[in-house]
Amino acid sequence: MKIILMLCLFLGFALAGSAQILTIKDRETNQPVEIVNLISENPRAYAITNAEGQADISEFKGAAHIHITRLGYKAVVKSFAEIENSSFIIQLEPSVLNLDEVVFSATRWRQSSGNTPSKVATISPREVALQNPQTAADLLGISGKVFIQKSQQGGGSPMIRGFATNRLLYTIDGVRMNTAIFRSGNIQNVISLDPFAIANTEVLFGPGSVMYGSDAIGGVMSFQTLSPQLSLKDNPLIAGTVVTRYSSANNERTAHFDINVGWKKWAFVSSISSFDYDHLRQGSHGPDDYLKPVYVQRIGSMDRIITQDDPLLQVPSAYSQINIMQKVRFKPNEKWDFVYGFHFSETSPYGRYDRHNRLRNGQPRYAEWNYGPQKWMMNNLNITHSGNNELYDDFTLRLAQQTFGESRIDRVLNDATRTTQAEEVMAYSVSADFIKATGAKNTVTYGVEYILNDVASTGVVRNIETGNVMPGPARYPQAQWQSMAAFVQDQFKVSEKLTLQAGLRYNRFALDADFDTTFYPFPFTTANINSGSLTGSAGAVFRPSETWVFSASFGTAFRSPNVDDLGKVFDSEPGAVTVPNPGLEAEYAYNFDLGIAKVFGDRLKLDITGYYTLLENALVRRNFSLNGQDSIIYRGELSRVQAIQNAAVANIYGIQAGIEFRLGAGFRFSSDLNYQQGEEELDDGSSSASRHAAPMFGVSRLNFKANDLSLQLYAMYQGEKSHLELPAEEQQKTEIYALDGNGDTYSPSWYTLNFKAQYQFTKMLGASAGIENLTDQRYRPFASGISAPGRNFILTLNARF
Repeated sequence: MKIILMLCLFLGFALAGSAQILTIKDRETNQPVEIVNLISENPRAYAITNAEGQADISEFKGAAHIHITRLGYKAVVKSFAEIENSSFIIQLEPSVLNLDEVVFSATRWRQSSGNTPSKVATISPREVALQNPQTAADLLGISGKVFIQKSQQGGGSPMIRGFATNRLLYTIDGVRMNTAIFRSGNIQNVISLDPFAIANTEVLFGPGSVMYGSDAIGGVMSFQTLSPQLSLKDNPLIAGTVVTRYSSANNERTAHFDINVGWKKWAFVSSISSFDYDHLRQGSHGPDDYLKPVYVQRIGSMDRIITQDDPLLQVPSAYSQINIMQKVRFKPNEKWDFVYGFHFSETSPYGRYDRHNRLRNGQPRYAEWNYGPQKWMMNNLNITHSGNNELYDDFTLRLAQQTFGESRIDRVLNDATRTTQAEEVMAYSVSADFIKATGAKNTVTYGVEYILNDVASTGVVRNIETGNVMPGPARYPQAQWQSMAAFVQDQFKVSEKLTLQAGLRYNRFALDADFDTTFYPFPFTTANINSGSLTGSAGAVFRPSETWVFSASFGTAFRSPNVDDLGKVFDSEPGAVTVPNPGLEAEYAYNFDLGIAKVFGDRLKLDITGYYTLLENALVRRNFSLNGQDSIIYRGELSRVQAIQNAAVANIYGIQAGIEFRLGAGFRFSSDLNYQQGEEELDDGSSSASRHAAPMFGVSRLNFKANDLSLQLYAMYQGEKSHLELPAEEQQKTEIYALDGNGDTYSPSWYTLNFKAQYQFTKMLGASAGIENLTDQRYRPFASGISAPGRNFILTLNARF
């Protein structure tokens, strides 16, 4: 840290010239508006308002077009001279019918969405405050565009356009979160993020490999956390938030505190949150197949099957979590900006609920099946320089180190042997991003990236009666995964109406693994992959008028085999075991998008996007053989051998549609609908539904806003998937799905009615309340192993200072 501070001081020098401070207020309330984005292309400059609605716009001097945007407000374009003539005060008019907003995820630089061929959805802080999502996975779900699967309460696996898990990419403050053990099965790493510490969330739909590399096939979820805000006055800027929340469905007890202290060159932001959730209660009206009226408890030296007093309670599903974030910012002048961030998250152990639903001989199969504490820590240093030289206008260097820890603990009913498998990943990354305007109409972004993952995996077997501890089989080999890449993307503004964009990336990836054959008779002890992939994208945005936008894009993406693909040993389903396969290659996707958006007057906005994705050489789990045998004894049970293989072609297509309608008198209606279909090739040449293509789903909302009061009545819904429409590998999972009249598994349709209210009593004190699932429906989102909450009362108190 001393070296970093010395570097900052060495590069720093006094600010030249006087600052030009712009203040932005809400036209209706006259209150300052925070997190307003200001961006210009000539000169290239970007700023964001602080807690006092202020931003220094000295760098915008001479700009003819400054785009001023914030979700929930009508976009404004003004010249620097116009702002200067208005005494550096602007009032924004509340509105939602915008075709433009500032987005980050498409190019890793702030730009207007009107110049982006790919579809990008932004989840506004205002909507997050009203909805009160319990986790970052729930935060994604409130968009109505991302489907969330859960195998336990402590989870949340996003599905986007028929893809999920390791075919989607997560970034936090521009840093890749995906690791070499992200699996094809459902993952819950996103809950490591604190929704209270997230300032902005974007979802880039479709391939993002040109900017982000491996895994960005179905989309990219970009989270920007709270940034330290500098003071624009002589006095320090001190601002913060205190929040406490209670929810009845899981007896939630949550508390959060954050504070920002900023001077002209230095700023600090600290955030801490504590979450405590009891067992989750499901609804009273729905399929009885979702009821599990018993649970297993160890009493003395015996496993006892306990009948629950309340059969709607899902035991075990309770867990708790703590999140800590600390950021330090040093901006010595207008050229340099240094931001160091520290993130830490840890959950308690928690039960994987769907595994507790598995039966054998009419009794629970497991006495224990828990995830150990999920830990995540990140150190991140971002250095940004405004050079305005021949090589770049702006440059960002990101250095990051992350540590991921997770484990699985299981014990079969009436068996004294408890098996624990633990994994730790050390992830290191460095990336350099450059942007250069090569003329009034052309902008080039380019960069390089290096990623290193070290994977350590251990296994321990403990006899809970004798206390004897012995080494056990590890889930993964000891391995190292590397990625090296260079990319370039060009954006050319043909005219005021037409913008073209194209890019290329070359990615080299390598994997080295060492297998322990003590417990499994693998015919190999090492595996090595060293290969490369070239991906590209091209698109266009055509705006014949201010109220029309047409966009089209074609892109390719890839996913390199990771340690989970190549080396995992795991009981994927009853009677089957997944074993390593060292002969894997990368899978490759081709995607085409076509989008149209139209605003009618100041009342109605419609948008629709169609897409088609072809995935070749797809990595899927298929029957396999080990040493010439198609079945082996795994944990005392004869199990069919399976492995991840390049064995399929998958096709995904769908439509995303949205409507927003201003009804007048403070009322507004909006709706988002998502329809997707997917199929993948099976071993015998037939096809099966794609595992992560969710049924039709969406959300419809009726909003009312008047002064300090916000109300929302909304419905969330999902269509049915019949037994034949389920993926082949899902059709036998009776512990997850309901049974139809023929006794076959299926995923029923469902809907919920919900109501949220928010009121700001004073400038400092506010409250929000809500009732979710008003009719107390018992339902499970598609592919989930735990039912969603029943009728849920939520109360939140917050104070801002």
